[in-house]
Amino acid sequence: MSIENAWDDNEWTVSGRIMHERAHDPFFTEKRGDLIITREMPMLSRRLKIQGKCDIVEFRRDNISGISLFGRKGKWLPCPVEYKRGSPKITDADRLQLCAQAICLEEMLLCPPIEEAYIYYGEIKNRETVSLTVELRDKVEALFAEMHSAYVQRKTPRVKTTKACNACSLKDACLPKLLQPKKSVSAYLDEQLKDI
Repeated sequence: MSIENAWDDNEWTVSGRIMHERAHDPFFTEKRGDLIITREMPMLSRRLKIQGKCDIVEFRRDNISGISLFGRKGKWLPCPVEYKRGSPKITDADRLQLCAQAICLEEMLLCPPIEEAYIYYGEIKNRETVSLTVELRDKVEALFAEMHSAYVQRKTPRVKTTKACNACSLKDACLPKLLQPKKSVSAYLDEQLKDI
């Protein structure tokens, strides 16, 4: 998307966007006792050189290790919640996305490390907990370094084809089958000439 300016919708991206509409209402904030829920909260990390928006950030009251929020009494700890349209199948990409959001929130708000975050699944209307481990944080940092390097070089990373390619909205632009390993010329000739 960023290097080639390519984007296309399919049924999955459209239904996901519809599901996110409520989560992405930046004017809808609610308070439920010791919980404040914000939607479409902008986030950034100058260190990682990234910016974006969290679907939802929940702030739980914690008067011991929390942070102050403008216009709110007490101290609060943030926790990102990502919305996904399907059923529970937490992927590495989902974990990495949540961890990147947590890193941004920690840097922006100067709060203690966020130890866990959540993915809400629209199909089952429930959420799963994701632990934000040191290993996951290290992987986020390494991947963003790799991403920035590719962006500077204007080099689209080689695709890793999986079953998920069939549901991807960019399948026709990416053409993952073209990037699958090819046979060597000698192997191809041997195969073609074996019946002659």
